[in-house]
Amino acid sequence: MAKKEISYTEAMAEIERILDRFRREEMTVDVLTQEVKRATELIALCRERLSKTEEELKKITE
Repeated sequence: MAKKEISYTEAMAEIERILDRFRREEMTVDVLTQEVKRATELIALCRERLSKTEEELKKITE
């Protein structure tokens, strides 16, 4: 089954939830690595979306 495409807003919300749990020290050491990996993937996705949007806006405004 294909993985559902996550939106920028959903990715940012998930990053915020991960950060919130980290700040509250609700993560065990065992889970920390997985959560950091997931957050890194989400940040990369957000950067990609922002870059793509910036390129599209430049094309539109030229």
